[in-house]
Amino acid sequence: FLLSLKLENKTKGKLQKQICQVVLDHFEKQYTTELGDTWASVRDVLTRPLCWQYAVLLNKFSQSAELENTLHAKGYHPAFRGPLPYLPASLKCYIRRAPGRFPAQKHQAGKLKEYYLLNAASLLPVLALEVKDGEDVLDLCAAPGGKSVAALQCASPGNFHCNEYDDLRSRWLKQTIESFIPDPLINLIMVSKLDGRQIGDLKPEFYDKVLVDAPCSNDRSWLFSSDIQQATLRLIQRKELSSLQFQLLR
Repeated sequence: FLLSLKLENKTKGKLQKQICQVVLDHFEKQYTTELGDTWASVRDVLTRPLCWQYAVLLNKFSQSAELENTLHAKGYHPAFRGPLPYLPASLKCYIRRAPGRFPAQKHQAGKLKEYYLLNAASLLPVLALEVKDGEDVLDLCAAPGGKSVAALQCASPGNFHCNEYDDLRSRWLKQTIESFIPDPLINLIMVSKLDGRQIGDLKPEFYDKVLVDAPCSNDRSWLFSSDIQQATLRLIQRKELSSLQFQLLR
């Protein structure tokens, strides 16, 4: 318990970030117009990192009864408790009402992590996909890998293709897969760095299911950017995202 408390305090310390005023001013102008009164509550979440990645997705390949007991003791409960059209028993995700984030686990070569931190809403497209054993699945814009990990908790696909065009994010994705998926299942997973707009032509009608979490503006991260020039450039670049999203989805 003491170790868990130390890790949690350490996590809180890391999350004390400074808001980039240039980005916040831009958001205030844009989202006040787009969201109206709702912007106040959205702003509250965006500016509180402890509200991010609040859910704990358990890794069925590295199960720990002690971990579940710890989560229950800290007030966590299953994220999905009502009847859903598709909810495999092997998919276990916990949340709690109190704001805060469970301590993250570091990547260790050759050792599987017990859980993945994410926003519970990230699991909804995975559940909507309804992956079944033996199906060939493509995660088109897969980094950092949370949805791929979640899909692999649900079923054992025939082939699983994780794609990420960005070089840095692709390395992050590969590390995530190595941290959560054991042999021999990991041998069925291909990680590539292809332009997602070309995969349909390269492998027409090859996949049974395709998950497309198209690149987003990633507002919350840039809100805490320490480089004002980079943040300003990002605000300009984000205007081009809608075109890329359309090309990936068509």
